[in-house]
Amino acid sequence: MTDATLLQSVLDTQPHAIVERDGVRYTLLGTAHVSQASVDAVRDAIGSGTFDAVAVELDAPRLQALTDPDALARLDLIEVIRTGKTALFAANLALAAYQRRLAEQLGIEPGAELKRAVMEARQRELPVHLIDRDVGLTFKRASHRLGWWSRAKLGGGLLTALFVDEEVGHDEIEKLKQGDMLESSFGEFASDSPELYDTVIAERDRYMAARLRESHGPAREVLAVVGAGHLQGMARHLREEVRPAEAIREELEALPKKSDIPWFTIVLSVFVLGGFAWGFWRGGLDVGSDLLLQWVLATGVLGAIGCAIAGGHPLSILVAFIASPITPLHPALASGTLSALTEAWIRKPTYADFMALRDDVQHWRGWWRNRVARVLLNFFLTSLGTAIGVWTGGLRMLGKLVG
Repeated sequence: MTDATLLQSVLDTQPHAIVERDGVRYTLLGTAHVSQASVDAVRDAIGSGTFDAVAVELDAPRLQALTDPDALARLDLIEVIRTGKTALFAANLALAAYQRRLAEQLGIEPGAELKRAVMEARQRELPVHLIDRDVGLTFKRASHRLGWWSRAKLGGGLLTALFVDEEVGHDEIEKLKQGDMLESSFGEFASDSPELYDTVIAERDRYMAARLRESHGPAREVLAVVGAGHLQGMARHLREEVRPAEAIREELEALPKKSDIPWFTIVLSVFVLGGFAWGFWRGGLDVGSDLLLQWVLATGVLGAIGCAIAGGHPLSILVAFIASPITPLHPALASGTLSALTEAWIRKPTYADFMALRDDVQHWRGWWRNRVARVLLNFFLTSLGTAIGVWTGGLRMLGKLVG
């Protein structure tokens, strides 16, 4: 079979689009992320010798996760917590757990065709371009566009994915065959939320089309291996977009600027500290001390209980108790962060903990057995306990003030 015939046989059986622009011919090959046929199609397309560059629907962290299983073991967990990336780390872990369930159920690694594209291109010494947006940026942009309740639902869904050990449903598998790993990992929530769908799917169509235009270099025949769900959107943007590719990429990488003024913390601090002052002024030492004690007990005890439920070390529980009454009044501190840092410092995760992490989180007992998972539990449950304590203590204080 000639090279041209081999390529044509692939295109005859796989979703694809061909776009010529600025002297470059882009062949977009639509794949299913859980299909051996897609793996074979990628192999044959690159093996045809037609292309002088290959682009894939991956970012650097996802490629590393596919090609370097030991990368997780080299992670500095304390640095992750210290820099405020704990929630993102948990979201990535949820995605990995979902992919693991798919691999065990279907007998093929999700994204195997993307991995094969990179391997085949490297074997033939072809340039490889990673055109997808960093998954962390996608999560952050999605979070910024959602309301408080929607963010809570999204976080709850991701955490549920970490604990659930059931088979992936038929509808989710069919969605994967049509197209996108991130969308399917969010389940029904993506289809019910226009903001999330736009960030996870539509924005990435524009982003990957812009990256193709920006990164092709001297290549004139480029194969882009992408999920079938992105095929039509990317082809349309490649044909019709007139704005500079760099400007589009920068726009879709930007995060909404947070207010420099922490209004919620300020309001809460004024309410709590003002309540203490009012209690001491109007009721004397007894009333003021009672208000202060109720706030400390409500936040400190519930934060410590959250840490204890997570299996925290006694010193981590003590840190949670001390930090929980204070951190809600400080914009740069969080009780969950402080207790999790303490836990990671005292019970430093081992290489074996990192290597077993994806397997351990498939069962609820593994969360308490694995030191990495237990630190994450510490962070979330301490934070949750403190948040409940803030509302409980605040309502009690309000009742005293108006009573």
